[in-house]
This record gives sequence, C-alpha cells and structure tokens, in this order.
Amino acid sequence: MPSNYTMMQFFEWHVPNDGKHWQRLKEHVEELQGVGINAVWIPPVTKAISQDDNGYGVYDLYDLGEFDQKGTVRTKYGTKEELLEAIHACHDHDVMVYADIVMNHKAGADETETFEVVEVDPDNRTDVISDPYDIEGWTKFTFPGRDGEHSDFIWHYYHFNGTDYDQAEEKDAVFRILGDGKEWNDHVDDEFGNYDYLMFANIDYNHPEVVEETLNWAKWFAAETGVDGFRLDAIKHINHNFISDFIWQVREEQGGGFYFVGEFWNPDAEAKEEFLEYVDYSIDLFDVGLHYRFHEASEKGEDFDLRTIFEGSLVEKHEANVVTFVDNHDSQPGESLESWVDDWFKPMAYALILLREDGYPCVFYGDYYGIDGDEPIDGKKEMLDPLLHARNQYSYGEQIDYFDHHSTIGWVRLGSEDHPDSGCAVIMTNGEPGSKTMNVGEHRAGEIWHDLTGSVEDDIEIDEEGNADFPVDGGSVSVYVKKE
Repeated sequence: MPSNYTMMQFFEWHVPNDGKHWQRLKEHVEELQGVGINAVWIPPVTKAISQDDNGYGVYDLYDLGEFDQKGTVRTKYGTKEELLEAIHACHDHDVMVYADIVMNHKAGADETETFEVVEVDPDNRTDVISDPYDIEGWTKFTFPGRDGEHSDFIWHYYHFNGTDYDQAEEKDAVFRILGDGKEWNDHVDDEFGNYDYLMFANIDYNHPEVVEETLNWAKWFAAETGVDGFRLDAIKHINHNFISDFIWQVREEQGGGFYFVGEFWNPDAEAKEEFLEYVDYSIDLFDVGLHYRFHEASEKGEDFDLRTIFEGSLVEKHEANVVTFVDNHDSQPGESLESWVDDWFKPMAYALILLREDGYPCVFYGDYYGIDGDEPIDGKKEMLDPLLHARNQYSYGEQIDYFDHHSTIGWVRLGSEDHPDSGCAVIMTNGEPGSKTMNVGEHRAGEIWHDLTGSVEDDIEIDEEGNADFPVDGGSVSVYVKKE
C-alpha cells in the first residue's frame, strides 16, 4: 500500500563524539520505521580534520572510518564497518539512507605549497585588493594513512581556486589563487559579488582533473555504501554546471531513482527556482524560505498573520522539488545560521509540513530526540509521534484550505480509497482559543471524530452535510480523525 514519505535528519550539531552514532541509527531504525519514517539523512561519513569535527571540515572523501588519519580511525560517528551495518539495518526495515556529501572544499592538508594569489574583499570577492604575491598555503593532500588505496589522486594548489590562510605570514584572508584561466566559478550564487569561496581550500570545478576525480569518487562511494541518495551540502557555492552533470552521471550509474536534495541556503524562492531550472529540475531543495517564515511566526506570536505562512516559500511556488523542514543543525541555537523556531510554535510548524499534500517533509533529530551540548534541549517525541501517525494513516486525499482568519487557520484532507478511514481536519491558532466549521464530506455524516494530539478532549460528530465545528485551544494545533 502506498504511503506518505517522510525523512528524518538523523543528527544534530552536538551529537556526542563517542563513535556510537551509527550504532544508534541501527538501534533506532525499527522504531523510526514504525512511526512512518521512510528515509534518514545521515551526517557526512567521511574523514574530517579531527575526530570531533561533524564532518563538514572534510579531509579525505575515501576514508569512511577505515584508515588511521588525523589521529583517528573512526570518525565522530563510528567506523566504516559500523556505517555499513547501519545502512544494511535501514534497508532491512525499508528505510532509505541519504548521505550528506561535502564537495565544496577540503581541509587539513598534509603539506604546504607556494603559489601566487591576490587578496579579495571578503564582502565583494570580485574586488581585488592587492597586487599578486606568493603565499605558503595548505593545499597538498597526499593522504599518507590511506597510501593510495581506493584512489591515488594527489590534490595540489592548482586544483583549488581559493584559500584562507598564508602559513608563511600566519595571515588570514580570502586569497584567490592565480593561474592560466583560473577565476572564481561563474555559475554560483551572487552574494558577496561571487559566492564561490566559502571556507578552507575551495575546490575548482573548472579544472578537468577535479571534475573527473570527484565523479569517480561519487560513483565509488554510492556503490561502496549502498546509499539511496545524496544530500548535497552548500550547492549555491558550487559550479551549477558541475552539479547538473554530477547528478546526471551518478544517476546513470546508480539508476534514475537515486535521490538528490540540495542545501541552497537562500530564503529567496526565485533564486532557488532559477537554480532548479539550471539543473533541469533534477534535484529537490530544502525550503529555507518556509523555515524563516516559521521562525518569524514563532517570534511574533499572535501578531503574525497565519494566512500568509507560505508566502515566499518554495513549496508555494514549486511544490514538486521541495523538502520542507522546521529546523536543522545549522539553525539550532548557537550555530552559524541560528534561527530556531520557538517551542510553542513547533507543533503548528510540523503540522504544516507533515499533514499537507505538497513537499517532502524532514523531521529534525534535535526536535525528536533532543539536543546535547552546553544548553541541552529536550526532545519532542511525544508531540511529534501523533503528527507522524496522522501523516502515515490519515493525511491523504484532496486538500481543502480554510485560510480565512488572521489567527486561526485550518484545512481538511478528504481521504483516499487506498487508505480506509483516512482523512483529517487540522486547525491551529496563534491566538486565543477558537473553532472553525469545516467540511470533511457528506459520506462522513454521523461519524465521531477526535483530536489525535489530545489537546481537545471532547469528541466531534460530523453532521449530515459533512460539516463540523472543530475547536482548538489557544496557541496550539488540533488534528481530528475518525475515532476507532
């Protein structure tokens, strides 16, 4: 029987550096499958600059926790063997695995090299602010701990087009590396004039050797791990021509069903639509604009007009290529893109991504299991499980919106024959307690419905025309379904 698909981001920024995260995934996958999670997005599995790095300071893409490099064999999350066991366990429970792929930069080089650069203005990378001169940069990657296994490719300064540190002068800056035809890539986001450079040693996808090696690695990685898709990190900084070719070539090798979702962190829906058009709609994108709407709504309280919650979102404009989310590892408190959705609004935000017909929703590990660190946050499993159950069992069929009040909105799903007794009525308010009359279909006449969230205890009877008055408590959401 077909069902709604739901993804979980299976990590948060402060996952303990205990090497047991792949084991946690293996232990939790049966529970996740039971609540309707069909896919997990796992953190970067490749060797980073240190054991406690979350994987985005990527060092060696071919080391999945197999070689003694950077002072460790395992990554923060575990060994290669444990990773493969966790992926197999997911597949045994019909849960797909999407690996987080970091292709924008490399960090922790093994040796320095001397090469010519110019400095550029960090706020406008097209503005050169120095004459050419030589620096000593960390750009030579030899991977001595791996000793050529899986790949004998050695990275040199000419495989990059930018870096951020001169060892000779112990100087930090944004350095553009010079050479024949070497410039920033044109097909990237235009923030800061040109946002090709993000951090560390910036990979140059205008270089044919780089393109060939990265494609070879991706095909090796997909076959070696058996993952079902990639989450591509920081793609607004990577040559869009390369991204398009990368997706096509990996799918040619792995099959057309191999999944791609990209992090294009720009709240402007038009910018994301332009990127989708550029790559021929071959990838989904996270709906960053919708996340920021949730954040704004949670801060403004009842002053926010809930009728406008989807304005400017990608799901409003292009629902076929979008992953909706409430929060993630970058937006959580204390992180680089902090924009945390306040707890009081979280149930409403999750209802808005889980119980509507458009978008591929992603539940955040930090919301489900909690956040560690110096200021821990409790998980919200008890709040999320009823919403996941409603998505899995009831949220099917035609959708009719009742976005007709500043503070109180709702919608109904009329159900489908493929899912007996499916259909639901959702109502939420960011203000005082209220109610809304909504129609769930004449065929529902006489049925008794109840609130799955438990917020409203009284049952509701559907009248002969299929109408009912659905109440909701102040500052909350209620999800009504047929009572068993």
